[in-house]
Amino acid sequence: MTSPSLLSLVFAALFATAAQAAPCPRPDALGTARTLAVDAQTFPSVGRKSFPQTLPLADKEVVLTFDDGPSPPFTNRVLKALADECVQATFFLVGRTVQANAALVRRMAAEGHSVGIHTWSHQMLNSIPDARARQEIDRGIAAVQAVLGSKTAPFFRFPYFASTPALLDYVHGRGYSVFGADLWASDWLPMKPEVQLKLLTDRLAAARKGIILLHDPWQQTAAMLPAFLRYLKANGYKVVHVIPSPGRILATH
Repeated sequence: MTSPSLLSLVFAALFATAAQAAPCPRPDALGTARTLAVDAQTFPSVGRKSFPQTLPLADKEVVLTFDDGPSPPFTNRVLKALADECVQATFFLVGRTVQANAALVRRMAAEGHSVGIHTWSHQMLNSIPDARARQEIDRGIAAVQAVLGSKTAPFFRFPYFASTPALLDYVHGRGYSVFGADLWASDWLPMKPEVQLKLLTDRLAAARKGIILLHDPWQQTAAMLPAFLRYLKANGYKVVHVIPSPGRILATH
């Protein structure tokens, strides 16, 4: 017999997947196929590169995520590529760069993207004392909230995916879902945009769906992205945009 708690998770996931993205004014654009509401209770930790479970995506559905920004001019180019195709993504921002680029952060939110947290200064949190790691988390959250307030998404990604059980509990306790990834383009390594595109599309063809990790501060990623979005459309992939669940509760400090 299915337990009540399992049933509640199933019904929550089904309800979350029912929301549809806003219509795109360009009929030839890729567009965002649907939205998926995510919270720390239903989806505490997702992404099979780090965790046993991932988001409930159908075949050929992808979630686009970008780390390490904001960083003009390349973040601007990434936003333009997404806007040209009416696609929404999720950005995990580093707090210390948010302060210097507040207008760009507000632009992300205004264009419908979800904006989450990637700590204050991008340290490997499992290699520093726990108190310092919690401070990195808290300062990163505070920096984004200072710019976006309640528009900050309750989504968190550990730099290098380097977490500990205690730090996972801490982030979950603050009401944040932790994102890993299902595949990536290895775009932290220098390579030509066309090489990066081939690497990513080959991995996606094998995986067929999942949370994709990219990095918006990199020139090669900004150059590759328009072609990747065209590839998604030409090959029948659908973009799913993760958004906060209504009524989420975040712990404040």
